Amino acid sequence: MNLFELANKKIGKLTWIDMGLTKLSVAAFVLMIAKLWPPLLSLDWRWYGLIFVVLAIIPLWNFWKA
Repeated sequence: MNLFELANKKIGKLTWIDMGLTKLSVAAFVLMIAKLWPPLLSLDWRWYGLIFVVLAIIPLWNFWKA
C-alpha cells in the first residue's frame, strides 16, 4: 500500500468536525506565515484571486465529475 492509498483510507474515517478543524488549522498556519513574512501580503488582490481559482479547479472538477 502506497502513501496515497493509506491517506485515502485514513481520511475516510474523519468526521465533518475533524475536516473543519483541519481547515481552520491550515487557515491559522497561513495567517501565521503571512504575519511572519510581510512581503506576502504586498501582492495585489487579483493575484490572490488567480491563485485561488487555479488551486480550486482540480478539486471542484473532481467533485462535479464524480
